[in-house]
Amino acid sequence: MEKIKFEELNLSKEILKAIEELGYEEATPIQAKTIPIILQGKDIIGQAQTGTGKTAAFGIPTLERIDPSKKTIQALILCPTRELAIQVSEELKKLSKYKKAIGILPIYGGQSIERQIQSLKKGVNIIIGTPGRCIDHIERGTLKLEDIKLFILDEADEMLNMGFIEDIEFILDKTPKDKQTLLFSATMPDPILKLTKKYLKNPEHIKVVHKELTVPTIEQIYFEVKEAHKIEILSRLLDIYNPKLALVFCNTKKKVDEVVSSLQARGYLADALHGDMKQNQRDRVMAKFRSGTIDVLVATDVAARGIDVEDVEIVFNYDVPQDEEYYVHRIGRTGRAGREGKAFTFVSGKDIYKLRDIQRYTKTKIKLQKIPTLHDVEESRTSKIIDRIKESINEGNLEKYSDIIERIIDDEYTSLDVAAALLKIVMSEDKRYDEIEDAFEGTGAEPGMVRLFVNVGKNHKISPRDIVGAIADKVKLPGDLIGRIDIFDKFSFVEVPTDYANEVLDIMKNNTIKGKKVNIEIAKNK
Repeated sequence: MEKIKFEELNLSKEILKAIEELGYEEATPIQAKTIPIILQGKDIIGQAQTGTGKTAAFGIPTLERIDPSKKTIQALILCPTRELAIQVSEELKKLSKYKKAIGILPIYGGQSIERQIQSLKKGVNIIIGTPGRCIDHIERGTLKLEDIKLFILDEADEMLNMGFIEDIEFILDKTPKDKQTLLFSATMPDPILKLTKKYLKNPEHIKVVHKELTVPTIEQIYFEVKEAHKIEILSRLLDIYNPKLALVFCNTKKKVDEVVSSLQARGYLADALHGDMKQNQRDRVMAKFRSGTIDVLVATDVAARGIDVEDVEIVFNYDVPQDEEYYVHRIGRTGRAGREGKAFTFVSGKDIYKLRDIQRYTKTKIKLQKIPTLHDVEESRTSKIIDRIKESINEGNLEKYSDIIERIIDDEYTSLDVAAALLKIVMSEDKRYDEIEDAFEGTGAEPGMVRLFVNVGKNHKISPRDIVGAIADKVKLPGDLIGRIDIFDKFSFVEVPTDYANEVLDIMKNNTIKGKKVNIEIAKNK
């Protein structure tokens, strides 16, 4: 189907602003098909796999239909697991960033029910809950459903597998008859079809079927990488494989710009390609990529559509794509015209589930590989230099240079001394390696992190929370990016992402933690 931009879907300026900020360029097929119908108030049966963007497909129109002036529950979204409930809640909160008055609350087992009751008393508009906990609240009288406009059942087939059908019917029977009901399921077994016939009114059946796509015969590998370490691992892989041309795919325009800035700061010839760029800008970047003026192109799926460059040796999935089809399109950019190609995917946290869906869909095995170490980078670099030296010797025409070497040897240096000195000069031209070695190898930190020494500890009544709070507040570094913290009697160690290390050192030097003036510096190896 023809690609549709969110601007064409008759959405509010607040939602469009949030979508723009998240960096999504166009609606996925399930979003393009369902959003207009949900906005019309019709019931829907949406048949789509995980990873097709269905949360935004029902989340965006749900947010549009809420009246925030009323502090009542107007939408209930049922999810099979607490993980999915949290995930849906987080996405809706991002999409409703500029519709500030809308109250969104996830309720699930394992979390304090008293805290949930307090939040419910304050008044919320959208509940995202698991069946068991929702029933618990209904029976306590703390979850009132008489003002429900929208009832959404997410992953209905998974609910069936977990034995929740009776619970769902119990909850549905407590909601108004004139509500709008949306049911999403990857498959449609008989019990789910019976449920739709009993509770949905003339529903529109929307099915998004994946096209059968051939996956090219290229080497497919994935690395388990923390988000904060991705740029460092990308740099190492570029250094080891030294591809003639490489494509790096990100899910959003914002991420593309961040990755390009980081790569350029590290000395790579990289540039961006995304939907915010004018056509003449895109053409210029593509011309530079084809000619090899830049050798790393960082792009979104939309902007990269139609790229046909034969010499792309590696495709990097910096972000795991939202849609399985995008994965196939991405990796198909390499291995052209019978050449060998590689596809490397960075998997972080819950991305592993998306990767499993991709493997099922593409019917291929994507192999896990260990993250390359700095020693691997150095070995690769040394091997390349040795190969270049051998090539130069085999080419001949070294007489002019031999004369210079003989002049040095006359001054009591051996030919081995001269060769070693020249090699040292060549290998130290790239200062980045020395900096990386100092920052990582020298501190014993995880890849992508630098270990810092702080001159306060248990004796100063310092806790990990105090260190995280001080750094996050003063440096504006998100607390969840701060790594391992070790606190001893008189001092502590804290790991921070490499990209923030200099800023942390500059700002925190002579600053205070819990009123105690601190000294902070790069930790020495043990």
